[in-house]
Amino acid sequence: MEAKAQARYMRISPLKVRKVSAAVQGKPVEAALSALKFMPQKAAKRLEKLIRSAVANADQKPGVDVDRLVVRVIRADDGPMLKRWGTKARGRGTRILKPTCHVTVVLAEPPAAE
Repeated sequence: MEAKAQARYMRISPLKVRKVSAAVQGKPVEAALSALKFMPQKAAKRLEKLIRSAVANADQKPGVDVDRLVVRVIRADDGPMLKRWGTKARGRGTRILKPTCHVTVVLAEPPAAE
C-alpha cells in the first residue's frame, strides 16, 4: 500500500528541497523525521510537515501498518516563477525571479522478505 501527500506552490527553490530530500529518501519514516528535525535548512521543516501529512493519510487506509512505512519517493518539481521588479543603479530596474515548487511525498511498506 502507498500513501501520498502533496504540497503545491511552496515558496522555496526546488533545488534546495532536492538537497534535503536526497538525505531522507529510502529511509524509514521515523528515521527520516528524526533526521529532518535536526537539519537547519528551511526545506527540512516543510518536508517534515509533509511527511507527517502522508503518515496521517496512510493511517486512514485500512490494512496499513504505519510503523513499517518507508519514504519511497520525494519529488520536487518546478512551480510557476513569481516575477518582481527591483531597483538597480542609475535608475534602472531589473527582474527578480522568486521560484516556487510542487513537492510530492510517497510512503510505502517495504516488500515482505521471504
